[in-house]
Formats: sequence, C-alpha cells, structure tokens
Amino acid sequence: MNGQASKPTKTLKILFADDEHSFREVFGNELAAMGHQVTICADGHEAVQAMEQQCFDLLIVDLNMPGLGGLEVIARAQELAPQTDVIILTGYPSNESAVEAIRFQVLGLLTKPCSLVEMERLLRHVAEKRQLAQQVDAARLRLLRLEGAPRLVGESAAMEQVRRLIAQVAPTSSTVLIRGETGTGKELVARALHEQSPRADKPFVAVNCGALPESLIESELFGHRKGAFTGAEEHRQGLFEMADGGTLFLDEIGELPKAMQAKLLRVLECGEVRRIGDNKTFTVDVRVLCATHRNLEEMVRQGQFRQDLLYRINTFEIFIPPLRHRREDILPLARHLLQRLGATRAAAPGPFTPEAEALLVQHHWPGNVRELANAVEYATILCPQGPIGPEHLPQKFALAQGAGAAQAAARAYIPPGMSLRELEQEAIRQALARHDGNKSRVAQELGISIKTLYNKLNQSSQMSKSA
Repeated sequence: MNGQASKPTKTLKILFADDEHSFREVFGNELAAMGHQVTICADGHEAVQAMEQQCFDLLIVDLNMPGLGGLEVIARAQELAPQTDVIILTGYPSNESAVEAIRFQVLGLLTKPCSLVEMERLLRHVAEKRQLAQQVDAARLRLLRLEGAPRLVGESAAMEQVRRLIAQVAPTSSTVLIRGETGTGKELVARALHEQSPRADKPFVAVNCGALPESLIESELFGHRKGAFTGAEEHRQGLFEMADGGTLFLDEIGELPKAMQAKLLRVLECGEVRRIGDNKTFTVDVRVLCATHRNLEEMVRQGQFRQDLLYRINTFEIFIPPLRHRREDILPLARHLLQRLGATRAAAPGPFTPEAEALLVQHHWPGNVRELANAVEYATILCPQGPIGPEHLPQKFALAQGAGAAQAAARAYIPPGMSLRELEQEAIRQALARHDGNKSRVAQELGISIKTLYNKLNQSSQMSKSA
C-alpha cells in the first residue's frame, strides 16, 4: 500500500480480517492514520468473534484465509448485522470472485497489493453512503414528528421554563431525569432533548421499563448470545447497542427491578455493555435520559431504589408540572390537538364553543395531557364537523356541569324565615362539607380567622342544645 492518508469525511468502525501478518500491520496503521476505528483479525474465526461482540460499519475481508474463509465470514456478517458494508480483498482475482462479490452485494473488490488511493476512495464512498442514509432517516423522523407527534405546546411560565432547560442541557451529554405525573409529556421532553442535541441524526430508542417482563429486561437492554438461555435461538442486539451514538430513553425507571439497577449503574459509569451469555464487554456511546412519575427519594428510603443510581441519573432534572397547575395551557393544547386531528380528516372539526372551553378549563385533568387528548378525540368523533359544544365532550363533563349548577342553586336559595345567624351557620356547614371538615380551608374560604370559626361553631352547638 502506498500514498498518504488523509482525514476521512466520517469516522468508520472497521473490521479488517487477513491472514498475512505484514499486510495486517500496514493496513492497521494506514486505516488508523485516516482516523478510522480499526479492529484487526488474523483469521475468519477471530473476525466472527469480533462481530459477535460489537457492530461495525464496514467489513474488509480477505477471500482466501485458512479455516474459515472470507465468504463464510461475509455470510455470518449478514446474519449478525445486515447493515454492515463489505469490501473484499483477494490476491487471486477471477471471474468467480467477481460473481461472489455481486452475490453478496459488496461495495468493492480490491486486488492485493491495492493502492492507498483506491482504498481511500472506497472508504469515502462508504462514509458518504452511511452519512446520507442517516440524514435521510433523521429527515424522515423529523417529518413524522412535525406531521403527527405533539409538540411542547403551552404559554405558561412553567412550560417556558421547561423549554429553557431543554435548550441549555440538550447540547451536552449529561444524563437527564425528567419528572412529572403520568400523561404530562415526559417522552416529548426526551425527544426534544435528542432533537436539539448533536446526536439528532443518530438513533432515539425509547423503552418503558415498567412494560418489560422482569425475566427479559436484561436481554432487552444488553442483548444476548445464541444459546445463552432457553429460547435464545439467535444473537440479539440490546437497546444500548441499538442506540449507539444516539440517545436511549428509559421511561418509568422507577419500575426497574433492584437487581437490574446495579447492572444499569455499571453501564452508565463505564459505558461498557456485556451481552447475556458472553464473557467479553464492548463499549457504547449512548446518552441516557430517564423519566419517572414516582418519588425516587422515598423509594431510596424504603430500599426500593439504589441511592447511587439516583445520584447518577439525576445529573440534571426537568420537572413538568401537572396540567391542573398550568391552566393557561389547557386551551392552547386543546386547540393544537384539535388541529392535529383535523389534519387527518376530510372535514375539519371545531372550533370549541365558549361553553365547551369553559368546561375544559374548569376540569381537574388527573390524566393530564393524555386525558385531554382523549377528550378532544372523543369530541371530534361525536362532532366530526362544526363547533364543538359541551354536549360533545365526554359524559363526565356533563355530570360535572350538572353538579356545579345544582351546588350553585343550593347556595343561592335562602329558605323563608331564616335569620342572619342561621344563614351564617348554614354557610359554615356547607363549607365544612365541601372541604371534608378541614377547618383551616373553611376559614380561608369564608375570610375569617380559625379562632373566629371555632367561636361560631361553639355558638352553633349552643343553639342546637337550647333548641
């Protein structure tokens, strides 16, 4: 090999397999000088073992090696990682070699001794091809998100703070813990962090830790080798390996079993993963984002969550307030969700009538944005076109509206002959009922001190005894 190595357009992870020692030595130096990450193997068996340990962008393999030949190595590579590109080396070019190269759809066939210029040209082609594929995938994902995925919609100060925190931490590689009740949009925040990061053109892999069977969690996260356990009929990549170079989102991390917490902590600390059934580790470059609706500090006190893992994942924290605490976001969110649904239908539903909007704002929203999305979709099914009124909202809104009207009427009605003192006692009685006997809240609502409230309750008791 001759010529001078130059910096590649993109660093590649290359597996080079050749049985000639001198050729391996020269090739390893040249590829490294180009800036690539190179794993050198002396024969086909070593090459297969290396591919079982980690993924490569490119396999450069000699056709004629003793033991396991180049074609067998390529066939195994296509089983383990079909996305790996292949370049064939041969010292004995023939029509058969060209036919095999076509059959395996390799990117190039080089005759030894090959020139550095020719090799570098092929490597640049591989790098550009893979970079273009990543850009196309990233563009496709962005288009899907623009068309179908909800955005971080909201005009409240709380949502502005969330957006500011995302903008500050997204460019870093720090681990982020996203907290909030179920349905507040924690995965949306995780996706925003990924899309605004330097990893935006790499994979975003999301997994709900609470949805994985305990017996399969380790295999899902770290992968396994064929035969590692009953049912492991083939090698399997774990989610960490699939997210290599990108972002792994561990939703509901509080549901992770205690035994798995220790293994996750080790991966976060050293970046090394070991598949089930394997005695070797390999390195991954993954940014981890976590989310939970649970109180992890309380879980630590109860011995259900590792304190060292909590410290490790809580490098940076983003809290999403529940929807009931940011009511100014309810209508913008409802209108946005209505617009998204309308974009997928022949007829555009909406808008909401003022009466319907008033009910939406008044609702407590225990299910947060997820509940709001369901309510909007329900309304568009009942009213596929035209204004959406209270009658189109789910039944619980009609019941709440009726109960509110009944309570207002009861409060407004004053029976004939009731004295001012009796009216005062009735107001206290109703307030106690509304607040489940909480006297501090009753005093706050009525605008009196707690001492005055107790005095009036004592007066009421004395009136009842005298009666």
